[in-house]
Amino acid sequence: MRRLTFMRLALTLVLLVGLTAPACAQSAPAKPPAAGDKRGVARSSGAKVDARAVLQAMEEAFSAVADRVTPAVVNISTVSRRPAPGSSDDPQRFREFFGDEFYERYFRRRPREEPRSGGSGVIVDPAGYILTNNHVIENAQSITVRLSDSRKFRATLVGRDPKTDLAVLKVEAPAPLPAAELGDSERLRVGQWVVAIGNPFGLDRTVTVGIVSATARTRVGVTTYENFIQTDASINPGNSGGPLLNLDGRVIGINTAIVAAGQGIGFSIPINEAKSVMGQLIARGKVVRGWLGIVIQDLTDELATSFGVAEREGVLVADVMRGGPGEAAGLRPGDVIVRLGATRIREVPDLQRRVANVAPGQSVEVGVMRDRTTHRLTVHVGEMPAEDTTAAEVDPGPEGFGLQVEPLAPDTAERLGLPFSHGLLVTDVAGGGPGERAGLRRGDVILEVDRKPVHDAPSLQKALSAVPAGRSVVLWVHQPGVGGRNQYLVLEREALR
Repeated sequence: MRRLTFMRLALTLVLLVGLTAPACAQSAPAKPPAAGDKRGVARSSGAKVDARAVLQAMEEAFSAVADRVTPAVVNISTVSRRPAPGSSDDPQRFREFFGDEFYERYFRRRPREEPRSGGSGVIVDPAGYILTNNHVIENAQSITVRLSDSRKFRATLVGRDPKTDLAVLKVEAPAPLPAAELGDSERLRVGQWVVAIGNPFGLDRTVTVGIVSATARTRVGVTTYENFIQTDASINPGNSGGPLLNLDGRVIGINTAIVAAGQGIGFSIPINEAKSVMGQLIARGKVVRGWLGIVIQDLTDELATSFGVAEREGVLVADVMRGGPGEAAGLRPGDVIVRLGATRIREVPDLQRRVANVAPGQSVEVGVMRDRTTHRLTVHVGEMPAEDTTAAEVDPGPEGFGLQVEPLAPDTAERLGLPFSHGLLVTDVAGGGPGERAGLRRGDVILEVDRKPVHDAPSLQKALSAVPAGRSVVLWVHQPGVGGRNQYLVLEREALR
């Protein structure tokens, strides 16, 4: 790390000298080289002085940001709630399984103080509102906030949003508190300097510097709605909830995650998204989002070919919830959503985020590809239920077993909670076979083959036999083992026997 830092500073100096030397040559006449001096005018003292001045200006900018914002950065410590009786964390359960000796050794002799955790936050309003991460305060029994002047306050939770990993706290102070100014994350550019302030490993008000490495990062695996700023400014455990700042000292992100296996890879929630969430949490204690009532999955290359769309162009509707906005609008399983309003849709996180930002009750036009034909549907967007299980990304990766089936009995359909009795129950699979590569599992229910319902094993065999060698066929499958969702799988003909 020290070597990388030194190389960065050296590169910065070289670039600055290269940029400032021509300006110096124009602003003042070059002094002739002394007799015997073969270095020439390129080593003039003017270039050195100007480069040093620019570096000093950068140092002053970083220091000014730290001086300005550090008073608004707080240290957050929490005391976790006691485990619920009977939960997996309840020590009494260990006593039942392992006996009294184990319990006395590992639980009775431990200190009685509850587990503590820490993180960072930033004051965004002089009235005492603090923005932080949800995971910093999740399951907290009590929350304590410590300011840079060592004052401590007991904080109350205004609201939290696990889907974006944001939370808002409130402290009551006798006088207005120092607050950071919020910026505009839409104006960020890759390569722009940023400053992170937080409390990594309990080291209060640590300042690190880096650049914006990327914007609009998704699929990090941290939250439901991801649109992260990636930065190489050093972010470590304890930085969570602290601010990411531009050189004007304005907050442009809330630091939230790191890649444990890498260096120089950290992620921040854009402040524009944080402002929207914070406003709703303060106003109503929760976040209201738009909802279509559908299950969606990304288009693999094989699925894209089967549904007649370009690769990575659109999102596949795997299922439609009964009574939801999508069903009312006419959306069907197998539709490929390619537009939402005037915006083109390319992947699951894109559609999830854009639908969530539509106010419930509003109408939006949805462009879909159905049977290789374009359709326009108008959806009256609903309000997302408290626990959203309908717009989850479905993992298209191969996983499962082989292919032995039996008719789906009505009582089995009822036990699985299926609103139909047609389909074939997968009773067994062969390792390494086509079903395993497609993602089929024992207990799955095959509903359709090539968009046509199947009711018995002969009809399935007939449909699969009609697939030319080297080609594939699309199955519509209900998978109880992954939350009772329906999804499309691609079965390759070459492995069929």
